[in-house]
Amino acid sequence: MSYKIKTHKGAAKRFKKTGKGKFKRGCSHQRHLLASKSPKRKRQLDMGSSVSKADQATVNKLLPYA
Repeated sequence: MSYKIKTHKGAAKRFKKTGKGKFKRGCSHQRHLLASKSPKRKRQLDMGSSVSKADQATVNKLLPYA
């Protein structure tokens, strides 16, 4: 009998799987002290980015059913 693996709920809230099987993530530094940041910087932080290749295996373990 094989057991189910639990999903890491903290990771599930932070990462979403893309169509190609990679994970996307949000960027930090966009919650407060926004007046001192330029509009270009705030706009680029809002887009998010993908998880690095080095961390891809870790995220896959945390989200086995994503």
